[in-house]
Amino acid sequence: MAWYHPALFALDAENAHALTVRALSLWGRAGAPLARPLAPDPRLATRVAGLDFANPVGLAAGVDKNGEAIAGFFGLGFGAVEIGTLTPRPQPGNPRPRLFRLREDRAVVNRYGFNNEGLAAGLARVPAKRAGVLGVNVGANKDSTDRIADYATSVAAAAKLGDYVTINISSPNTPGLRDLQGGQALADLLAACAAARGTTPLFLKVAPDLEPANIDEIARAAIEHGVAAIIIGNTTVTRPNLSSARAAETGGLSGAPLAPLARQRLGDFRRATGGALPLVAAGGIGSGAEAYARIRAGASLVQLYTALVYEGPGLPARINRDLAALLARDGFARVEEAVGTA
Repeated sequence: MAWYHPALFALDAENAHALTVRALSLWGRAGAPLARPLAPDPRLATRVAGLDFANPVGLAAGVDKNGEAIAGFFGLGFGAVEIGTLTPRPQPGNPRPRLFRLREDRAVVNRYGFNNEGLAAGLARVPAKRAGVLGVNVGANKDSTDRIADYATSVAAAAKLGDYVTINISSPNTPGLRDLQGGQALADLLAACAAARGTTPLFLKVAPDLEPANIDEIARAAIEHGVAAIIIGNTTVTRPNLSSARAAETGGLSGAPLAPLARQRLGDFRRATGGALPLVAAGGIGSGAEAYARIRAGASLVQLYTALVYEGPGLPARINRDLAALLARDGFARVEEAVGTA
């Protein structure tokens, strides 16, 4: 059943987002329970990229851009929280309005443009102790004259505090950023970031809007440069059939309509990598059944974003409970046994 909070949906979408993060920040500091407690379930525990996850359900980057509510999001039952995207210098992003609900389609369009308070401010909020795995998602400033240097600098700083660092080259809202997804630019980027990461695992986030040749090239480069996992993917600039009045807004589309493309790209990367490195599924995941389907299709972990808008704060715990039941139904003792079995 869809979840709507009238007060939040009465607000401008970006204001509602900011208010939600602020509320979770305050609740997290208070240590108050935010959802029905999720008892540890050995079926859900998994090890990916040398990291131990209590469950495979993570918060995608873009929700808590500045690391303001890390404890609060863990309190919802996430096994991992990924903050960011953080850039070396603060930047305001694109002009408002830049976030639009497509309520009839259970979707969102955003053209934020990496708005954030900067790497130093975000990392200053990272707690030494946390309830799960923490990822730090990094990007380049829009006006950067050397984007690869931006990434390397950010990776070096984030690797000291995060459990893993994600190189985000998938956003459609920073002109030219997706050009880093192939050719010599990709090789140079991965080499620089690999040298900067120390021993911290490096994840790579790519767009769903890729051609087969791009996918093969990315897979080869990721394996060659020691990338620990690939996140598939971000928002799409394509537009399937949509019903909402805001469907034509410029920006990246996320939510339920993205699911078919996200599933297809997950399968493409599973074939391209031959199972040689873990995959993280994002895009259109809003139920335990969909999360389980992505896992069976080859994802070791899943990430949520837009579905939280429509399903509410109880979603991560509900997905985990449903995942545990589905694993038990099919005779899997651990979630990792189900990866790639479809």
